[in-house]
Amino acid sequence: MVKVQDPTDELVAGRYRLLEVVQREEGRVGWHGQDLEFQRPVTLTRTRLPDHLREQAQHRTAARILRESERMELVCPGKVSTVVDVIEDNDFLWTVTERPVGAPLSELLGSGPLNYFRAARIGLGLLDVVSAAHRHGQTHGDLSPGQVHVDEQGDITVSGFGMMGDTCSPRVTAPSYASPEQARGEITGPAADLWSLGAIMYAMVEGRPPVKDRGRLDATLRAVERLPIRPPQNAGALSPAISGLLRRDPHERVPEPVVREALTRILRQDDDEDSTPTATLPRVRDTYSVPRRARRTRGGRRFGRPVLVGGALATTVVCFAVLAAAGGLPDGETSASGSATPPAASGGPSPAPSSSPSEKPTGTRTAPEATLPTPTPTSASPSPTVEEKPTAVFSTYNSPEGFSIDLPKGWKPLRTDETDDLSYRVTFGASGDPRTLAVTYSTRLGPDPVEIWADVEPSLRDDSEDYERVGDIRAVDYRGYEGADMEWLSESDGVSERTFGRGFLIGDGQGFSLRWTTPADDWDDDANQKALDVFLETFQETSG
Repeated sequence: MVKVQDPTDELVAGRYRLLEVVQREEGRVGWHGQDLEFQRPVTLTRTRLPDHLREQAQHRTAARILRESERMELVCPGKVSTVVDVIEDNDFLWTVTERPVGAPLSELLGSGPLNYFRAARIGLGLLDVVSAAHRHGQTHGDLSPGQVHVDEQGDITVSGFGMMGDTCSPRVTAPSYASPEQARGEITGPAADLWSLGAIMYAMVEGRPPVKDRGRLDATLRAVERLPIRPPQNAGALSPAISGLLRRDPHERVPEPVVREALTRILRQDDDEDSTPTATLPRVRDTYSVPRRARRTRGGRRFGRPVLVGGALATTVVCFAVLAAAGGLPDGETSASGSATPPAASGGPSPAPSSSPSEKPTGTRTAPEATLPTPTPTSASPSPTVEEKPTAVFSTYNSPEGFSIDLPKGWKPLRTDETDDLSYRVTFGASGDPRTLAVTYSTRLGPDPVEIWADVEPSLRDDSEDYERVGDIRAVDYRGYEGADMEWLSESDGVSERTFGRGFLIGDGQGFSLRWTTPADDWDDDANQKALDVFLETFQETSG
């Protein structure tokens, strides 16, 4: 490798002539250039080095960039810029590539936003490249519009592999496209590329990144880490995918297959608005225009079939991205930067009374348990094995979403959220009553209910005021299914609240949750303890 000076009036490494600047980003400038040795056009990119690379031997950095570039060429032929040279320049690194076809996406955005269909096509091409990299154990870690070239047909070429990769060093280039974990200096993984993909698509339709450059690297990174993101206003059918990718917790971001289905559907619908028979699509309803839970029968039990309908869901889909990885739904009141909600709990057929004292929630009585009988499609009605069913102050609510539960007199749904992976959440309560019950159906849950809670808890701690867990996360056997309970304290509008959540897996990555919240001072009241018992005893999945 060769040391070089400022290239203004001389060749880079005595070999490459700079012709014109083609893109500028914080910490990175790209030029069209000429390789005088081989008389070929090239692109030269001068990139500020992050701290971890400054501390490494420079030949190791160059070797990694060349190696990962070569590997990616084999994985995605024609989709990744070929690196021909890497040159040290004090705190910067020059990367020389064969000149890609087309123009940098940053140059296109200089002329204004793109329509959401064109943004979906470019986004899908970028997703193809980063997904292939992730399957082969590589993370880009430095994606931005300046790293993406677009030709006249909309095909893309990606550059920059090997510069960051899996690292704990904060990103120092194009910080407006850095993920929150990169801004905090945490380990970078594939989820960081998904955030950057969402930020790039946001910029394509809005004409600016989701977090504006603050003029100083540290100020921009703080904004990425802390500031809420305004929902995109011009994304159209692309809005759910963008919002789902821009989740602060990397575990909550919409997974690659779901994003791919959304983008593909947008492109298909543009080709033929009527190409998909309406009979095969979930029915939409309410102001959110989201699909209801379509079902298929397997072994006598109905399960949701994950289908993402491009454009069918408003920006509230961001509240459900956690289902893909962290195993829960975020609080219905949070924004795109909000926290995750606990994992799912479910009810199957009604149980015969039996319970283990070790599985009682703190300060509550545990619902009866039983060995699960063979389910049938008609198992929605309460089982006759329940000897006493409260009728005096509770009445059965049959939800169109696909469950029934006994609720206190006067209670009704306060809010219903549904998402395009067929998950939903219904929150119940009554005017003037500070208590709430949230029932959540989830379609993408991990295999261990205790681990799901453990994964979600950091988000609750970060985003809840005065969060404090009560006791341990407890594994439970609920009606023959694996489950877990967790309780916590938090504050809302100056009032201390206590929440009990039971997560319950029903198989195939699916489950329900019941989350019961009351003022903390009233937690041990007999009425509240009775209500929790009734909820756990009477919850039933139905045919919807």
